[in-house]
Amino acid sequence: MLFHVAAAAVLTNIAVLEIYSFYDIPDALEVQLLSDENPLHRVFVYGTLKRGQPNHSLIQDTANGYAKFLGIGRTTTQYPLIIATKYNIPFLLKKPGIGHHVFGEVYDVDTKMLKKLDELEEHPGFYERSQDNVLFASEAKAKLSDNFEEVSTLIKVWIYFLPKFRASLLERPMYSSYSNEGSHGLKYCENEESTIRPEDLL
Repeated sequence: MLFHVAAAAVLTNIAVLEIYSFYDIPDALEVQLLSDENPLHRVFVYGTLKRGQPNHSLIQDTANGYAKFLGIGRTTTQYPLIIATKYNIPFLLKKPGIGHHVFGEVYDVDTKMLKKLDELEEHPGFYERSQDNVLFASEAKAKLSDNFEEVSTLIKVWIYFLPKFRASLLERPMYSSYSNEGSHGLKYCENEESTIRPEDLL
């Protein structure tokens, strides 16, 4: 009797293996390898890359890679978010403790899209991409509550900072959230022919 049970178990295992082979179902190790080859990176954007802003088309273009909007983020540390240069570019200055807790959007992007963002931000020669904590909530939760801290959770993200800048930039108005249509009246006007000179910021 035990022999018949063992034989049946062996035949069942063989049948299962044949089914997996026939349908080419990847095992857990293969799925992990596929994930490791092109992992997702969590990015916080606070300026022209946000929805409705001048450079958002870069994130929307699937030719640049994969990007998925996750929700709203807010820095846990205060930073100066300013608008500067003749092109009216929003900059997040790497000067913690000054300015505001800055609101932005959180995305999951693949490696290809992250490289595209690095190119736009000229990382690491101009902007510097570094990891930081933000409070995160889905857009639906953020809209339902006046207290963002109550509905949010802490996550780690990549943020593009301007690490080197002249001290006088800290005298400019600082914002907790950026919009190209804001009451500041400083319309973003950079294009492919535009060049930012170091002396504009240093």
